[in-house]
Amino acid sequence: MSTVSVRYIVDDIDAAITFYTRHFGFDVDFHPGPGFVALSRGALRLLLNTPGGGGGAGETTPDGRVPQPGGWNRVQFEVDDLDTEVERLREAGARFRNEIVEGRGGKQILLEDPAGNPVELFEPKR
Repeated sequence: MSTVSVRYIVDDIDAAITFYTRHFGFDVDFHPGPGFVALSRGALRLLLNTPGGGGGAGETTPDGRVPQPGGWNRVQFEVDDLDTEVERLREAGARFRNEIVEGRGGKQILLEDPAGNPVELFEPKR
């Protein structure tokens, strides 16, 4: 597989586009309407849908569950200097779920996109 896709449910496509393009260098590949956008960064394709925004990804399932933002599944971005990235994002008004945590493999922190979906920043131990 040369391209990996991740799909997030968001409540504001325009805010999500700004967040991912400004802070993480994603490009807008396909934005056919207000309920969907496909972004890319290298081999990663990020598909963003609003609930009920058209197509299957934002539709209610037969058992009545409605797609919604949030949860704990996440995309992880590896960074060279986590402290610097966190400072940059805080200055830009980003919301974080926690403080930097250090573990066996490195340091990480969770921030939220405008819809509340988690994004993990990870600095591996060197």
